[in-house]
Amino acid sequence: MANKLAIVTGASTGIGFELAHLAAQNGYDLIVAADEPLIDAAAADFKTHGVSVESVEADLSTAEGIDRLLATTNGRQIHVLCANAGRGLGHGFLDQSVADWRKVIDTNVFGTSYILQKVLARMVAHGEGKVLVTGSIAGHIPGAFQAVYNASKAYLDNFVPAIINEIKDHKGVTITNLMPGPVETEFFDRGGMMDTDVGQSKSKSDPADVAKDGWEAMMAGKSAITSGWKNKVQTVLTHVVPDSVLAEQHRAMAEPGSGNK
Repeated sequence: MANKLAIVTGASTGIGFELAHLAAQNGYDLIVAADEPLIDAAAADFKTHGVSVESVEADLSTAEGIDRLLATTNGRQIHVLCANAGRGLGHGFLDQSVADWRKVIDTNVFGTSYILQKVLARMVAHGEGKVLVTGSIAGHIPGAFQAVYNASKAYLDNFVPAIINEIKDHKGVTITNLMPGPVETEFFDRGGMMDTDVGQSKSKSDPADVAKDGWEAMMAGKSAITSGWKNKVQTVLTHVVPDSVLAEQHRAMAEPGSGNK
């Protein structure tokens, strides 16, 4: 019998890379995707676990890219989807190009929503499936100097529980929202945030630990998991601290040049 199939997006590095390893270690065949050629090298690593791996380089901010990714299943049942692809962006909103901030929204909001709609429809039809969405505790914080990114994660942190409720009668299908804080990945370099306090911080989470938390929560059918005890505390505080204070705190971490103070 063929192994069950898992799709992991944003799997070339970071949390997605670690999630793909976990899926392979647990015997899932893989389709992994990212918007960079590095995904092919990552796929070679995943193959060491003895499962079938197919890599797809695609623009996951577009319907065309996601459709091309899903076409590689050839109609095969999808048992696990880790919708992890995401894009960050630092600096002040007025200093960002429209193309850059739109790419964040198209990837984090449209791309994630589109692949969820497509895959969840197939899972519901089969009566089985598990989905992990990489949200963020940033979705609870007004993100001064990271405004569009945080707002895009606020969308996901709100969207996921709504869809969980909509499909609650389909007992075999579960969705889990993974909400980490800052993670030691290429995110900050790619988002132009290496001169910030958060970009230079040595206390960021290990992506392997975050992926493990997310994978275990997804397998258990939990609706959400905040990875890391400090992030759990931060999430609680966002419900009692005024937005103006949260925005100022975020500014101290994310303002360009704050890492040199």
